[in-house]
Amino acid sequence: MRVNTYKKADRGQRLGSSRHALKASREPVHVTTGDVVRVMRGDDAGKEGKVIRINHKTGRIVVEGVNIVKKHRRARTAEEQSAIIEMAAPIAASNVMLIDPQSGQPTRVRAKIDADGTKERIAVKSGQSIARNR
Repeated sequence: MRVNTYKKADRGQRLGSSRHALKASREPVHVTTGDVVRVMRGDDAGKEGKVIRINHKTGRIVVEGVNIVKKHRRARTAEEQSAIIEMAAPIAASNVMLIDPQSGQPTRVRAKIDADGTKERIAVKSGQSIARNR
């Protein structure tokens, strides 16, 4: 029988675990799907829209009607027609602010933990609670 000459990986620290930690890391995003936000920076500054999708790995969000790009779509079947479609591309979450439900102005968000232990979002400008759309 041949003897293994290489060193086995330590069971606690597996090979590639640091790479896994890097790939599994998530960016904190201050908005959730369904929130109405205003774009503060970039070509679409001043536009408002609803958050459609959030990518926590990259920290980017897709907002309805913002950052519209043209996508060349190939026909997947013989009956289907190829077309150039317009779609919303992701933008950095740091470039948007949540709309205050009371005043309609962009505001920062503060977190508050209630007496029963649930986390609640508070608008900094008005102090009013913001409902979480899930």
